[in-house]
Order: sequence, then structure tokens, then C-alpha cells
Amino acid sequence: MRPLETIKSFPLPFATLMGVTFTEASPERVVASLLVRDDLCTVGQILHGGAAMALADSVGAAATVLNLPADAKGTATLESKTNFIGPAPMGVTVYAVATPVHRGRRTQVWQTRIETDEGGLVAVVTQTQMVL
Repeated sequence: MRPLETIKSFPLPFATLMGVTFTEASPERVVASLLVRDDLCTVGQILHGGAAMALADSVGAAATVLNLPADAKGTATLESKTNFIGPAPMGVTVYAVATPVHRGRRTQVWQTRIETDEGGLVAVVTQTQMVL
């Protein structure tokens, strides 16, 4: 099964609820998009920080799944750090691109950049995933 098909065969319920669409996947890079809707916004009609973090967490988890050792049973987020850089206004699409920092047998570390469809940097998220 191809990596993108693998991700889509195990939909993440919260990512699905948010409207996350996985568009590209390989062991080295996972990409997803999200339309910034009113129900994902905070005051001022900009993407809520929690929604941005959930997007990054979903993409990092999916990337980890593609890199799990054969004997692994799954993954769980151990730690996540977000630097918020700029806003993503309602109506734009944001893209989350996860790339590996470390892919070990017990943990993996992924960095996810979230950008607007116009190229504006929204956030940079570094997360550590535990291999179960």
C-alpha cells in the first residue's frame, strides 16, 4: 500500500472532524491541508491556536505511523512545542508539512510548518512521538 493510502486507511477521528485532508505522504514528508472555517477560529476570525496544534499533531502522528518499526503497535504524542508566528484568517487554506528530525526505534521527532496558501508562516511545531 502506498503511504498516502496507508494514512487514509486509518482516518484520525479528530482530524476528520476538523476537516484535515492529507494530500502527500512519504516516510520523509507528510502534507495536509485545512480550510480555516469560522468554527476553527478565535476572536478576530483567525485560526485558533489549538486548531493549529491539532493539525500539526495529526500530521506528525501520521508521519510517525509511516515510519514505525515492524513490531510497533502504534504511536502517542509525548511532547509538543508550538511557536506561533502569524495569523491565518478565516477563509484561507493552511498547509501543514511534517519532516523528520529524528526517527528512532523508541521515539520520533517531527517538525511541522504550517503556512497559509499565500505562503505566510503561521506556526512551527516540534513534537516527539513515542513508539508503542
